[in-house]
Amino acid sequence: MTQIARSGDNSTERRLQAERLVGPAALREAQALRFSVFSGEFKARLKGAEQGLDMDDYDDHCMHIGVRDLNSGRLVATTRLLDHQAASSLGRFYSEEEFSLHGLVHLQGPILELGRTCVDAAYRNGGTIAVLWSELAEILNEGQYRYLMGCASIPMQDGGVQAHAIMQRLREQHLCTEHLRAEPKNPLPSLALPGNVVAQMPPLLKAYMRLGAKICGEPCWDEDFQVADVFILLKRDELCPRYARHFKAAV
Repeated sequence: MTQIARSGDNSTERRLQAERLVGPAALREAQALRFSVFSGEFKARLKGAEQGLDMDDYDDHCMHIGVRDLNSGRLVATTRLLDHQAASSLGRFYSEEEFSLHGLVHLQGPILELGRTCVDAAYRNGGTIAVLWSELAEILNEGQYRYLMGCASIPMQDGGVQAHAIMQRLREQHLCTEHLRAEPKNPLPSLALPGNVVAQMPPLLKAYMRLGAKICGEPCWDEDFQVADVFILLKRDELCPRYARHFKAAV
Protein backbone atom coordinates (compact mmCIF):
# COMPACT_ATOMS: atom_id res chain seq x y z
CA MET A 1 0.00 0.00 0.00
CA THR A 2 1.35 3.44 -0.92
CA GLN A 3 0.43 6.47 1.13
CA ILE A 4 1.43 10.12 0.84
CA ALA A 5 2.78 11.77 3.98
CA ARG A 6 3.82 15.43 4.20
CA SER A 7 6.83 16.38 6.28
CA GLY A 8 6.08 18.50 9.32
CA ASP A 9 8.14 21.56 8.43
CA ASN A 10 7.41 22.27 4.76
CA SER A 11 5.32 21.17 1.80
CA THR A 12 7.70 18.41 0.68
CA GLU A 13 5.81 15.21 0.01
CA ARG A 14 7.07 11.81 1.06
CA ARG A 15 5.71 8.78 -0.72
CA LEU A 16 5.80 6.00 1.85
CA GLN A 17 5.03 2.38 1.10
CA ALA A 18 4.46 -0.45 3.57
CA GLU A 19 5.88 -3.79 2.53
CA ARG A 20 6.69 -7.26 3.75
CA LEU A 21 10.43 -7.81 3.86
CA VAL A 22 11.11 -11.16 2.22
CA GLY A 23 14.48 -12.75 1.60
CA PRO A 24 18.02 -12.32 2.97
CA ALA A 25 18.68 -8.91 1.36
CA ALA A 26 15.48 -7.39 2.76
CA LEU A 27 16.20 -8.83 6.20
CA ARG A 28 19.67 -7.25 6.15
CA GLU A 29 18.08 -3.89 5.34
CA ALA A 30 15.91 -4.23 8.44
CA GLN A 31 18.85 -5.34 10.56
CA ALA A 32 20.93 -2.39 9.30
CA LEU A 33 18.18 0.10 10.17
CA ARG A 34 17.82 -1.47 13.61
CA PHE A 35 21.57 -1.18 14.14
CA SER A 36 21.53 2.48 13.10
CA VAL A 37 18.77 3.33 15.58
CA PHE A 38 19.63 1.06 18.50
CA SER A 39 23.40 1.47 18.39
CA GLY A 40 23.56 5.03 17.13
CA GLU A 41 20.95 6.47 19.50
CA PHE A 42 20.76 4.08 22.45
CA LYS A 43 24.39 2.85 22.40
CA ALA A 44 23.04 -0.69 22.55
CA ARG A 45 25.39 -3.66 22.63
CA LEU A 46 24.27 -5.70 19.63
CA LYS A 47 25.02 -9.08 18.16
CA GLY A 48 26.16 -8.41 14.59
CA ALA A 49 27.55 -4.96 15.41
CA GLU A 50 30.84 -5.73 13.64
CA GLN A 51 28.81 -6.06 10.41
CA GLY A 52 26.74 -2.95 11.09
CA LEU A 53 23.69 -5.11 11.84
CA ASP A 54 21.37 -5.94 14.73
CA MET A 55 20.65 -9.66 14.53
CA ASP A 56 19.60 -12.50 16.82
CA ASP A 57 18.28 -16.05 16.76
CA TYR A 58 14.66 -14.91 16.51
CA ASP A 59 15.01 -13.15 13.15
CA ASP A 60 14.77 -16.32 11.06
CA HIS A 61 11.52 -17.28 12.79
CA CYS A 62 9.80 -13.91 12.38
CA MET A 63 7.92 -12.13 9.64
CA HIS A 64 9.47 -8.72 8.97
CA ILE A 65 7.61 -5.69 7.67
CA GLY A 66 8.73 -2.17 6.95
CA VAL A 67 8.07 1.24 5.44
CA ARG A 68 10.03 2.45 2.43
CA ASP A 69 10.47 6.02 1.18
CA LEU A 70 9.77 5.65 -2.54
CA ASN A 71 11.57 8.90 -3.34
CA SER A 72 14.89 7.68 -1.94
CA GLY A 73 14.32 3.92 -1.93
CA ARG A 74 15.41 3.78 1.72
CA LEU A 75 13.83 1.59 4.37
CA VAL A 76 12.77 4.03 7.11
CA ALA A 77 10.81 1.87 9.57
CA THR A 78 10.62 -1.78 10.47
CA THR A 79 9.20 -4.25 12.95
CA ARG A 80 9.17 -8.02 13.26
CA LEU A 81 6.33 -10.38 14.12
CA LEU A 82 6.48 -13.71 15.93
CA ASP A 83 3.28 -15.71 16.13
CA HIS A 84 2.25 -18.32 18.68
CA GLN A 85 3.15 -21.24 16.40
CA ALA A 86 6.70 -20.02 15.76
CA ALA A 87 7.08 -19.22 19.46
CA SER A 88 5.96 -22.74 20.31
CA SER A 89 8.64 -24.24 18.07
CA LEU A 90 11.23 -21.93 19.67
CA GLY A 91 9.95 -22.74 23.14
CA ARG A 92 9.21 -19.11 24.05
CA PHE A 93 8.26 -15.65 22.89
CA TYR A 94 11.04 -13.06 22.80
CA SER A 95 9.33 -11.13 25.63
CA GLU A 96 9.80 -14.14 27.90
CA GLU A 97 13.53 -13.42 27.99
CA GLU A 98 12.71 -10.27 29.94
CA PHE A 99 9.44 -11.10 31.69
CA SER A 100 7.73 -13.97 33.43
CA LEU A 101 4.33 -13.82 31.72
CA HIS A 102 1.81 -15.08 34.25
CA GLY A 103 -1.43 -16.07 32.53
CA LEU A 104 0.01 -16.36 29.01
CA VAL A 105 -1.09 -19.99 28.64
CA HIS A 106 -4.67 -19.00 29.48
CA LEU A 107 -5.06 -16.41 26.70
CA GLN A 108 -7.72 -17.67 24.33
CA GLY A 109 -6.97 -17.25 20.64
CA PRO A 110 -3.97 -16.75 18.35
CA ILE A 111 -1.23 -14.38 19.56
CA LEU A 112 1.11 -12.16 17.55
CA GLU A 113 4.21 -10.65 19.19
CA LEU A 114 5.58 -7.35 17.94
CA GLY A 115 9.26 -6.57 18.45
CA ARG A 116 12.38 -4.65 17.40
CA THR A 117 10.21 -1.80 16.13
CA CYS A 118 12.20 1.23 15.03
CA VAL A 119 11.77 4.31 12.87
CA ASP A 120 14.47 6.47 11.31
CA ALA A 121 14.78 9.68 13.34
CA ALA A 122 13.83 11.86 10.37
CA TYR A 123 10.56 9.95 9.90
CA ARG A 124 9.22 9.78 13.45
CA ASN A 125 5.73 11.09 12.96
CA GLY A 126 2.19 9.81 12.91
CA GLY A 127 2.23 9.38 9.14
CA THR A 128 5.08 6.87 9.11
CA ILE A 129 3.65 4.89 12.01
CA ALA A 130 0.21 4.83 10.33
CA VAL A 131 1.74 3.33 7.18
CA LEU A 132 3.51 0.66 9.25
CA TRP A 133 0.24 -0.02 11.10
CA SER A 134 -1.55 -0.54 7.77
CA GLU A 135 0.64 -3.53 6.95
CA LEU A 136 0.43 -4.85 10.50
CA ALA A 137 -3.35 -4.60 10.17
CA GLU A 138 -3.35 -6.81 7.10
CA ILE A 139 -1.33 -9.48 8.90
CA LEU A 140 -3.41 -9.23 12.06
CA ASN A 141 -6.57 -9.84 10.05
CA GLU A 142 -5.15 -12.52 7.77
CA GLY A 143 -4.13 -14.59 10.79
CA GLN A 144 -7.22 -13.70 12.83
CA TYR A 145 -4.94 -12.94 15.76
CA ARG A 146 -6.85 -12.08 18.90
CA TYR A 147 -3.95 -10.59 20.87
CA LEU A 148 -1.05 -8.35 19.93
CA MET A 149 1.73 -8.13 22.49
CA GLY A 150 5.32 -7.07 22.88
CA CYS A 151 7.73 -4.64 24.51
CA ALA A 152 7.85 -0.87 24.13
CA SER A 153 11.09 0.84 25.06
CA ILE A 154 11.91 3.97 27.06
CA PRO A 155 15.50 5.30 26.77
CA MET A 156 17.55 5.22 29.98
CA GLN A 157 20.33 7.66 29.06
CA ASP A 158 19.02 10.08 31.71
CA GLY A 159 19.55 7.51 34.44
CA GLY A 160 15.91 6.42 34.45
CA VAL A 161 14.20 9.71 35.30
CA GLN A 162 11.88 9.62 32.27
CA ALA A 163 11.24 5.88 32.64
CA HIS A 164 9.99 6.38 36.20
CA ALA A 165 7.98 9.48 35.26
CA ILE A 166 6.35 7.71 32.30
CA MET A 167 5.58 4.65 34.41
CA GLN A 168 3.89 6.84 37.01
CA ARG A 169 1.59 8.12 34.28
CA LEU A 170 1.03 4.68 32.75
CA ARG A 171 0.08 3.12 36.10
CA GLU A 172 -2.63 5.73 36.53
CA GLN A 173 -4.17 5.36 33.08
CA HIS A 174 -3.12 2.19 31.28
CA LEU A 175 -2.28 -0.59 33.77
CA CYS A 176 -4.30 -3.81 33.46
CA THR A 177 -3.35 -7.28 34.70
CA GLU A 178 -6.74 -8.89 34.12
CA HIS A 179 -5.58 -11.03 31.18
CA LEU A 180 -1.86 -11.30 31.88
CA ARG A 181 0.69 -10.11 34.44
CA ALA A 182 4.25 -9.38 33.31
CA GLU A 183 6.88 -9.72 36.04
CA PRO A 184 10.24 -8.20 35.02
CA LYS A 185 13.29 -10.41 35.47
CA ASN A 186 15.48 -7.32 35.90
CA PRO A 187 13.36 -4.57 37.50
CA LEU A 188 14.31 -0.91 37.25
CA PRO A 189 16.40 0.39 40.15
CA SER A 190 14.33 2.59 42.46
CA LEU A 191 14.66 6.34 41.97
CA ALA A 192 13.30 9.36 43.80
CA LEU A 193 11.67 11.59 41.18
CA PRO A 194 12.04 15.38 41.33
CA GLY A 195 8.69 17.11 41.58
CA ASN A 196 9.09 19.08 38.36
CA VAL A 197 9.64 16.18 35.94
CA VAL A 198 7.27 16.10 32.96
CA ALA A 199 6.76 12.65 31.42
CA GLN A 200 7.63 12.65 27.70
CA MET A 201 6.24 9.43 26.29
CA PRO A 202 8.13 7.99 23.27
CA PRO A 203 6.09 8.15 20.02
CA LEU A 204 5.72 4.38 19.63
CA LEU A 205 4.62 3.85 23.22
CA LYS A 206 2.15 6.71 22.82
CA ALA A 207 0.83 5.10 19.62
CA TYR A 208 0.27 1.77 21.39
CA MET A 209 -1.68 3.47 24.18
CA ARG A 210 -3.84 5.33 21.67
CA LEU A 211 -4.71 2.01 20.03
CA GLY A 212 -6.04 0.77 23.35
CA ALA A 213 -3.08 -1.29 24.53
CA LYS A 214 -2.51 -1.85 28.25
CA ILE A 215 0.69 -2.30 30.21
CA CYS A 216 0.75 -5.50 32.24
CA GLY A 217 3.21 -4.67 35.00
CA GLU A 218 6.45 -2.95 35.88
CA PRO A 219 9.22 -2.42 33.27
CA CYS A 220 12.34 -4.51 32.75
CA TRP A 221 15.75 -2.87 32.54
CA ASP A 222 17.41 -4.08 29.33
CA GLU A 223 21.05 -3.28 30.06
CA ASP A 224 22.27 -4.30 26.59
CA PHE A 225 19.91 -1.85 24.89
CA GLN A 226 20.07 0.78 27.64
CA VAL A 227 16.28 1.00 27.77
CA ALA A 228 13.40 0.23 30.11
CA ASP A 229 11.06 -2.20 28.36
CA VAL A 230 7.36 -2.04 29.14
CA PHE A 231 5.27 -5.11 28.32
CA ILE A 232 2.10 -4.23 26.43
CA LEU A 233 -0.96 -6.27 25.50
CA LEU A 234 -3.64 -5.29 23.01
CA LYS A 235 -6.80 -7.36 22.76
CA ARG A 236 -8.18 -7.12 19.25
CA ASP A 237 -11.79 -6.59 20.28
CA GLU A 238 -10.73 -3.79 22.64
CA LEU A 239 -9.14 -1.63 19.94
CA CYS A 240 -9.91 2.05 20.44
CA PRO A 241 -12.67 2.77 17.85
CA ARG A 242 -10.98 6.03 16.84
CA TYR A 243 -7.88 4.15 15.70
CA ALA A 244 -9.40 0.82 14.69
CA ARG A 245 -9.51 1.98 11.07
CA HIS A 246 -5.75 1.41 10.94
CA PHE A 247 -6.45 -2.25 11.61
CA LYS A 248 -9.56 -2.59 9.43
CA ALA A 249 -11.06 -4.60 12.28
CA ALA A 250 -14.64 -4.84 13.44
CA VAL A 251 -14.91 -3.57 16.98
